[in-house]
Amino acid sequence: MSSQHVTQNTLSTIDVATSRNPATDELIATYAFQTADEVEGMLAGNNAAFRLWRATPMSKRVEAYRRLSAILRERSENLAGIITAEMGKTLAAARAEVEKCAATIDWIATNGPAILADEPVSVENDDQVHVSYLPIGSILAVMPWNFPLWQVIRASGPIMLSGNGFILKHAPNVMGSAYALQDAYESAGFPKGLFANLIADNETVAEVIEDDRIAAVTLTGSMRAGSAVSAIAGKALKKSLLELGGSDAFIVLADANIDLAVKAGVEARFQNAGQVCLAAKRFILEKPIAEEFTQKFIAAVRLLNVGDPLDPQNRIGPMARKDLRDELHHQVERTLAAGATLLLGGNKIAGPGNFYEPTVLGEVGPGMAAFDEETFGPVAAITIADDVEHAIELANTSDYGLGGNLWTSDVSRAQRIARRLETGGVFINGFSATNARIPVGGVKKSGYGRELSHFGLREFTNAQAVWAKKVD
Repeated sequence: MSSQHVTQNTLSTIDVATSRNPATDELIATYAFQTADEVEGMLAGNNAAFRLWRATPMSKRVEAYRRLSAILRERSENLAGIITAEMGKTLAAARAEVEKCAATIDWIATNGPAILADEPVSVENDDQVHVSYLPIGSILAVMPWNFPLWQVIRASGPIMLSGNGFILKHAPNVMGSAYALQDAYESAGFPKGLFANLIADNETVAEVIEDDRIAAVTLTGSMRAGSAVSAIAGKALKKSLLELGGSDAFIVLADANIDLAVKAGVEARFQNAGQVCLAAKRFILEKPIAEEFTQKFIAAVRLLNVGDPLDPQNRIGPMARKDLRDELHHQVERTLAAGATLLLGGNKIAGPGNFYEPTVLGEVGPGMAAFDEETFGPVAAITIADDVEHAIELANTSDYGLGGNLWTSDVSRAQRIARRLETGGVFINGFSATNARIPVGGVKKSGYGRELSHFGLREFTNAQAVWAKKVD
């Protein structure tokens, strides 16, 4: 089938998705867009597999999930290697991503059946009432490249345990990851076709969304992509769940533990080469501690080694694509031209690959690119706030509202401040252990939907209420 990779000399007459190593510029593989007949066959196969899967007892679904988590761990080194080769994540981070996927599948297998179980409802008379969470069909998921396995697993895991079919439209530069996941699902005994890959242009994706066999769509990506997908889904009266990125504020107040905040801030901004939706991007510092935090932050960023993601000495690998690096550099240049100061970095790294210097910009404010736009790369923007009220105002001066960080020794005050921050979530003094019952989602233009509430186990189900009246 043309969905498998093809050789370079066949590319002149077909449309393809291209996987290229961002550290070396080496071409890994190309994947031809599916023909109309192939798309039709994929949709028919997924819908048929859905009808078989929804009739499969929950206990059998759970057994398949247990096999899947074991397969992910058995294939960890291979999967991590694919991630690193395709999008440049360090090998250590790629291994951690695979383990996170396996742990997520374990969690869903353990907790999912209870979350999806029928819920009895007490009523005043003797009627028997319950609510059932029933699958709705084939779900299309448009997923990004920055976590090429985890983004898919956190969508496919709950969607499929609920009894639905799953069709993945992955980013074109990580199709090796997409097919590795499809093979893992099929090797675990899921019905063939239940997890399916779609390789297509935007016009074909729109046609697939409109197809009657697609029950709903979920997307993680840009505002532009989310707007287009939600418009098509809305016109077709289909549910959509969107996570559209963010420009999270990292607020440090005067009474914060500066050393801990610096350590957390460096990790929050520069993990995955800064290519994280929930990454801290705007550092808003209360004036009394601004200089101390900035100097310690810059010193810590200087220690981050950039280079070959296979080398364990390196903390930052390349950016995923050259066009993304060019766009980021243009944002830095526009921010500096608008009056910001360059405190560290600010340049592309010469040579092969898409490497960019860890960068810190100072005196950044509203109206500048690094403040108003999402910077998806290793660039931190520092803004100084006169006081707490000014910090809140600056944090809320954004089209985005995905998450935020707040650092202060007064947790009670922090909880009051958090309610005034216009985001889907706030982390006070760092990120601690959590579980999938805690919702994470965006407001404003960061999307809508609570994509991690119960890991989305009820997001794409029909909550059907059933009344059984007592008969004498």
